[in-house]
Amino acid sequence: MVSYQGKKVVIIGLGVTGLSCIDYFLAQNVIPKVIDTRPSPSGIEQLDKRVACHLGELNIDWMLDADLIIASPGIALSTPEMQQAAKKGVEIIGDIELFCREVNAQSNKKIVAITGANGKTTVTTLVGDIIKSSGIKVGVGGNIGEPALCLLNQDYDVYVLELSSFQLETTYSLQATVATILNISEDHMDRYPLGLMQYVQAKQRIYHNAKYCVINYDDKLTIPTDKSKDCVSFGVNKGNYHLDFHYEHLIAQEHRVLATKRMKLTGCHNYLNALAALAIADKLKISRESSMATIVSFHGLSHRFELVWEKNGVKWINDSKATNVGSTEAALNSVVCRGKLYLLLGGDGKSADFSPLIPYFENRNLEIFCFGRDRFILAKLAPHVTTVTETLSEAMQIIAQKVVSNDVVLLSPACASLDQFKNYIERGKQFAQLAEQYTQGSEK
Repeated sequence: MVSYQGKKVVIIGLGVTGLSCIDYFLAQNVIPKVIDTRPSPSGIEQLDKRVACHLGELNIDWMLDADLIIASPGIALSTPEMQQAAKKGVEIIGDIELFCREVNAQSNKKIVAITGANGKTTVTTLVGDIIKSSGIKVGVGGNIGEPALCLLNQDYDVYVLELSSFQLETTYSLQATVATILNISEDHMDRYPLGLMQYVQAKQRIYHNAKYCVINYDDKLTIPTDKSKDCVSFGVNKGNYHLDFHYEHLIAQEHRVLATKRMKLTGCHNYLNALAALAIADKLKISRESSMATIVSFHGLSHRFELVWEKNGVKWINDSKATNVGSTEAALNSVVCRGKLYLLLGGDGKSADFSPLIPYFENRNLEIFCFGRDRFILAKLAPHVTTVTETLSEAMQIIAQKVVSNDVVLLSPACASLDQFKNYIERGKQFAQLAEQYTQGSEK
């Protein structure tokens, strides 16, 4: 274990990740201090009594007195207090950096690092399943599931980490065996005031010291700025891993390896996720037969282009995880609708530019419903086919009275959910419940 004996450590942010950091240091007999800007953060009831805690605001005195700050991904490095601490010479890192330092000390361990604006949770989960099915001991975590530090409690051979741009900002020692940026689209622009390239720069940190890079042929922003990197590509029609013309087969290194009709995942974006996972598995030297078997059986994840209800020939698709424009574009590229498409957009747009959605509304039998904080901004995209409601529930009630056979109702909000919901999961669950509730007993 990397030693932090004698260090004055301050952890910013509680929750499951903060608690994992506390446990990590307590195991070394280092008693950290904890700060959380929330007055009543999750995990406070589990806090070890030896740990001093400051709630409701940042404690600049503690921060300036520290040798090491472990920052939650939710706290921006541009925050004045963080800038002040950095200027004083206080080391500021995240839990992923702590994790990487430990793994680097064990030369026989491998890390697969996955990021991207969209699809990273699906690919991370699928890669984990592929590795597990091949008989290799694998731990999956990071931005999903278990905090990375908790994975160290088990003797895994491979770690598969989903990493956000926020986590990458405070990570310096990552040495991934395989790293990928799946795609780039505007997201978290409220956190990146200098624009898209500032966001890209954070994502590109995943390639530092990586042995292999898996890139998106169709998205040049996913190409490492270091041109000497060993790269393999996936894409729609081009790349080392791609689809055939009608999306009927996955093609790897010029060979058809799987008919997409055999897959439980549907839609072009999910086929690309499968190709990325296959490229990663191949670099890990997982048997192709084992990888194909897992890809065929993989069901996908809840709240990601998930058919949650079907009645009277109407399909209700929950894509609540579409919290940015790029994810909604992917859904609109993949949805198949023989009738009218009812699209639900809304929430907190995080200062994003929604205009890339406009071409998807043209020459389409479509009706849009906009709800939530940025509903009026979204409504300007196509006002002639848009209805504005305050809540998702109001929109659903109207849609339920209009739909007929062959119609599709798609919740793909292009926005975060925190203006009206606890998270995107709660939003997706409400969509599914209302779909069933409003269509019970209706016959058309």
